[in-house]
Amino acid sequence: MKRMHVHVSVADLSRSVDFYSALFAARPSVVKPDYAKWMLEDPRVNFAISTRGRQPGLDHLGIQVENTDELHEVYARLHRAGGEITDQGQTTCCYARSEKSWIDDPAGIAWETFHTTGESTDYGDGTGENRARVAQEKQEEKQGACCAARSAAPRSGACC
Repeated sequence: MKRMHVHVSVADLSRSVDFYSALFAARPSVVKPDYAKWMLEDPRVNFAISTRGRQPGLDHLGIQVENTDELHEVYARLHRAGGEITDQGQTTCCYARSEKSWIDDPAGIAWETFHTTGESTDYGDGTGENRARVAQEKQEEKQGACCAARSAAPRSGACC
């Protein structure tokens, strides 16, 4: 069974852990100085936060699978979806060992597909994923100058 993955970059990990723990009515299953993760069953989601992002907000989305057969099935879907796929392969990321690939959706949001194979004592260095994890910068480029000046104000109108 597949599990949705959401990773959010936060400025204050402790405050965010408290907020999401209240929202989910559960404490995280993993807590590190720069990272926390909830493996929720209702809704079935791997929700992670970290202070390692470029700026607070959505870092990336993903689909986590439970076995190699599901991973190959999801990889085939990536290829049918089109776009540039970054095959990261075996890697250490988010205090876990995984096999993964990345793709950006048409809006520029980075999606990872992965199978976690074990735990790790370190976060990982991001090798292989940096090209795909630029959704925020790509979105800012697409929005152009009309939105840059409005970033502090509420978004209204046709521009953004």
